Amino acid sequence: MLRHTVMWRFHEQAEGAEKGVNIEKAKALLLSCAHVVPGIRAFEVATATPGMDCTHDVVLHMLVDDAQVLAAYQNHPQHVAIKPFMKAVVRERCCMDFMV
Repeated sequence: MLRHTVMWRFHEQAEGAEKGVNIEKAKALLLSCAHVVPGIRAFEVATATPGMDCTHDVVLHMLVDDAQVLAAYQNHPQHVAIKPFMKAVVRERCCMDFMV
């Protein structure tokens, strides 16, 4: 199994919207990709809890069968379609993949 974790920090304003609006839109877009390919075992998107010491705004945790499933997810048209929005609203992205 492979764990795929991505964290994003958002611009205060982008695409004509405030940070909070873009965070909620990003969350919905990411969640819409939860079942695009077989082999995704877990898919969780969370936003930072207000008032807590958080270094990022949104996190994605995925558990997939293997690197081939992750590649299929990353290249799926539905996932590819959200990338322009994410690139426009995100100021920093961190990612880590590891075997579990």
